[in-house]
Amino acid sequence: MKFKELFSAQLEREMPATRNALLRVPEGRNDWKPHDKSMSLGQLATLVATMPSWLEVMIEQDELDFMAPDSKKYSHEPPATNAELVKKFDECVAKARKALAATNDEHLMKKWVMRAGEHVISDRPRHIAIADDMFCHFAHHRGQLTVYLRLNDASVPAIYGPTADEGKM
Repeated sequence: MKFKELFSAQLEREMPATRNALLRVPEGRNDWKPHDKSMSLGQLATLVATMPSWLEVMIEQDELDFMAPDSKKYSHEPPATNAELVKKFDECVAKARKALAATNDEHLMKKWVMRAGEHVISDRPRHIAIADDMFCHFAHHRGQLTVYLRLNDASVPAIYGPTADEGKM
């Protein structure tokens, strides 16, 4: 199996459960935090909603510099409504699908760099950056989001198996 096929299949497996989780984010709670050191619910939900578009950046750019003047375009304000949040997610998934469709394994073997000015955070082949920095990191934050849902008395969707809200194991 080629990297492109692997990542496309993983995207299609992960996105329905993610969309289902985002649909459950309670409105009017964007500022809620479980702890002072935690992200707010709005920040976390927005991060989860926009992370699929990281595929577009990782495929179409050779590097991402968080200190570059245009880097603010990667920061997103939490949407006011759940409908806006899910719409943003759908747009980001569409960007990811388009970028994956347009790439090939030769390109995915090329180096991709993430930096903060002169400080190099990551310098490795795209396919590894996509697997680790997008898909694994994405699963981590989506897991955090399900905890935030539970702590806000929202139902928790099944991701990799049933939940207390959607059937017993």
